[in-house]
Amino acid sequence: MNYLSLRKGVGGTVRIAMAAGLLTALAGCGLISSDVTNFDLTLPDKRFTIDMGGWQVDTTAASTYLMRSCASNPSLCNTAVQQVCTMNCSGACGAENTCELSLDISGRQPVDLVMEKPELKSINDEPVIKVSIDSVTYDVTTNTLNIDTPEITLYVAPTSVLKPTDPMAKAIGTIPPIPSGMTLTNAQLKFTNTGRADLIAAMSSFKTPFNVLVGSSIIVTASQPVPTGKLDAVVHIKGHAGL
Repeated sequence: MNYLSLRKGVGGTVRIAMAAGLLTALAGCGLISSDVTNFDLTLPDKRFTIDMGGWQVDTTAASTYLMRSCASNPSLCNTAVQQVCTMNCSGACGAENTCELSLDISGRQPVDLVMEKPELKSINDEPVIKVSIDSVTYDVTTNTLNIDTPEITLYVAPTSVLKPTDPMAKAIGTIPPIPSGMTLTNAQLKFTNTGRADLIAAMSSFKTPFNVLVGSSIIVTASQPVPTGKLDAVVHIKGHAGL
């Protein structure tokens, strides 16, 4: 039967039939999918740890350092801190004119959507997808820290970015301070003003892997104990996408 010969009498029916045939042909070629408008973009868990043992702080040296007066020489703490820890830490003269210790929190997890969500391979001819973020939540599964955490910031960045302090890292949300010893389940990330849009932008270019990073600093003063213990956290990113 020739569809063109039927157009005058039953044009509407023919056009529908032709459209249906075209969609079937495209689906058969792998160019579209029947569920292309509703891809599940729930990512594998992204795990982060704050382990005080990682800083290798000399507790005896730290106790002495935190009591040192810096009133007459504020830059003293910058060099003296090297006796306390040798990496990912810094010193400064605090408000009470004694040395303070700053421990940098930094962690990263890669995201490769094509590898983590194989169903996206069926639309690999598309440059971008339309992403909606359903939720970003976190669990604190273990917490033996003897101090409260500071506010922790979550970032997205290109895979070349290894530290949250890099200018290319974009802050997408914050985790409020977590009290010493407290664990949490299904707590909501507090998005920054542009955080949801920045996360959507990173996930929309689904062929380009990116990093999720956490960053903060633990400030220790003479009135606080030297930090010990460990905190394990899991970030859950849930979303969906279509063309």
